This record gives sequence, structure tokens and C-alpha cells, in this order.
Amino acid sequence: MGKTAFITGATSGIGKATATYFANNGINLILCGRRDNRLKSLQEELSRKVKVHTLCFDVRDKESVKNAVASLPDAFSKIDILINNAGNAHGLDPIEEGSLDDWDAMMDINVKGLLYVSKAILPQMIERKEGHIINIGSTAGKEVYPKGNVYCASKHAVDAINQGMRIDLNQYGIRVGAVNPGLVETEFSNVRFKGDEERAHNVYKGFQPLTPEDIADIIHFVVTRPYHVNIADLVVMPTAQASSTIVNKQV
Repeated sequence: MGKTAFITGATSGIGKATATYFANNGINLILCGRRDNRLKSLQEELSRKVKVHTLCFDVRDKESVKNAVASLPDAFSKIDILINNAGNAHGLDPIEEGSLDDWDAMMDINVKGLLYVSKAILPQMIERKEGHIINIGSTAGKEVYPKGNVYCASKHAVDAINQGMRIDLNQYGIRVGAVNPGLVETEFSNVRFKGDEERAHNVYKGFQPLTPEDIADIIHFVVTRPYHVNIADLVVMPTAQASSTIVNKQV
């Protein structure tokens, strides 16, 4: 029987690309997200290749997370790989103009949601003394840029949680690592700029950004290393990007 991966934020971007890449390589899937129609469509597509189960819930809701994981049928009860991918950015405002709702959304999804999902899945990994957790961070967790304030804070928290997980779970033989992408062209900027497509498009104008498939390829590489190899912390940026604020744009 092949391995089973639990992927949050699986309905778009890096999560969806990772699900597709995993399916193409024989990894069974538990796909999680808030948009049930997208989950069902992805399930229909990928179940031709591997076993696929979907869970529709919001990672911010601790009871929904707990109940969703508890509801898994026997065929999907053993989770080998957890991809903590669900995350978002809201707004790009200086700290004094930031929206409290935006701040709550970023901290609740990026930090607390990751913790809720991990808490629900860890007991079975600890019991078996095996498992692999990949936390999807960001270059925003490695530096702070103008108007990034709370988003950067949330990703710095993911960086700290990743390190803490690796230390605390070491005794159980559970591998823990993070993949921290730079500029990846997804729906991410549409969400950050609240549907302003022109502004979102301009983020990726004048250079070749990473694609979700680039990150999916890297995630698959990380989870297929021999057991004694743990890629603990990986930063990846497009060639045109040197830092969060330095991008070589040809415009």
C-alpha cells in the first residue's frame, strides 16, 4: 500500500499542484480546503490515479479540524505525510493603517490553523514513531519588508513552530521540515489585494516567477528522501529575486 499525504489548502496554488504531483507519483491523498466544489473536482480528476478522500473545513475552526480528522475512514486513517500548506495574506498596509480583521485572518490561518491541524494528526504519528511534516513557510518568515508587518510576523511564527516541532518530535523519529518560497504566481496576490487583479498581476510583471509546480516538485523531492535524510529548512526564490524587496524586473 502506498503512502498517504494530508494536504491543507489543496484547492489552489501550491496545495493543488502538490496534490497533482503526488498523485502522479502514487501517493494517496486526503485533500482539505474550504471550497467543496473544487475539492470534488480535484478528487474526480486525481482518483483515476490514486485513492483520494476530501475534507471540507476551515483550519481556523479547531472543532471542525478535530472532527474532520476523526471522521477519516479506515482506508485513510494512517497519515504518513502532512503538508501544512493553508495560508494567506490580507492587505499590504503600514502597521498604523492595518485592518484588525486582516490581522486576525492571517494569524488564525497561518499560525493557529497550522497548529490545530498538526495537533489533530500528531498522535497517530507519535504512536507509530514515524511520519513526515512539511510546513509551507515563506521568505517573509526570514526577513521583514515594508508593509509586510503582520504577514511577516505570521510567517516568522511558522518558522519558529517548524523549529520547535523538529526539536520536540525528534524523540519519536518524526521528520519535520519547511519549504519557504519567494515569489510564486498563484491566487495569493489576488487575495492579498482583495480582488484587484491589475495590482495582483503587477507583482509578477517583468520577470519569471516561480510556479506552483516548481514548489510541488521540491516538496515531492523532500518527502522522498531516504528516512535518515531530513531537509529541515529550505528557501527557494526565482532567479530574478534576491530578497523580498529586490527583484530584477525587465520593464
